[in-house]
Amino acid sequence: MTEQNTATVENRKDNLSPETSQFLKESPKTQLELIPQLVSSGEKGLRVLMEFLQSWERVKPNIVVGKCYQALDQVNTAQTLEFFTTNFPDGIIPLKSERNIDYQELNKLLLKQDFQAADTLTRQKLCELAGVAAVERKWLYFTEVEQFPTTDLHTINSLWWVYSEGKFGFSVQRKIWLSVGQDYNKLWPKIAWKQDNNWTQYPSEFTWDLTAPVGHLPLLNQLRGVRVTNSLFSHKVWSEYNW
Repeated sequence: MTEQNTATVENRKDNLSPETSQFLKESPKTQLELIPQLVSSGEKGLRVLMEFLQSWERVKPNIVVGKCYQALDQVNTAQTLEFFTTNFPDGIIPLKSERNIDYQELNKLLLKQDFQAADTLTRQKLCELAGVAAVERKWLYFTEVEQFPTTDLHTINSLWWVYSEGKFGFSVQRKIWLSVGQDYNKLWPKIAWKQDNNWTQYPSEFTWDLTAPVGHLPLLNQLRGVRVTNSLFSHKVWSEYNW
């Protein structure tokens, strides 16, 4: 952030209501629990959420920022629409791409927590990243994944992570994979892609909401083996971004 932007953020924090100041002091876990209560409390609660978003330093979105943004989006009043237009005309997550991929629709689906549609679109976007041949065949070679730009993987992962309260995303899956010693046979049951040694059936047996196990989404096709997943989890993006 520039010195001017930092000063602007500090000025906003100085002008916060007592309720917003108290909200800022809470732990992220408590903040997530308070957000639905603030929404249900009406205009006063919505003002707390809007002041909180205005005071956010906008370095990197986090799950509390994402939940606040989602909550205000769901209210969908003239007041919240004006607030978004004035303060966040491009949303809270930069939709950057090194290959001119449009992530706006994926952003909208994940903002609404339409996880099944977002999962389908994510696979399409990964194929777009790989090129025309992958789009036509509708699946990826592991060598194509190795060449993915870090910027695009960061964008896709951020969208999943921020709008799922930190439950979903490639970075989450990778963290679990590392915790089980990079053993895929231990990973699959943990994220409910296998049950009793049987592959979870798509789409009926997958869980398309936040009651799913951590790391359950997005899906990757394992029927051809783990080389694509291994390339994704070994990608250089994870050493460049601290997720």
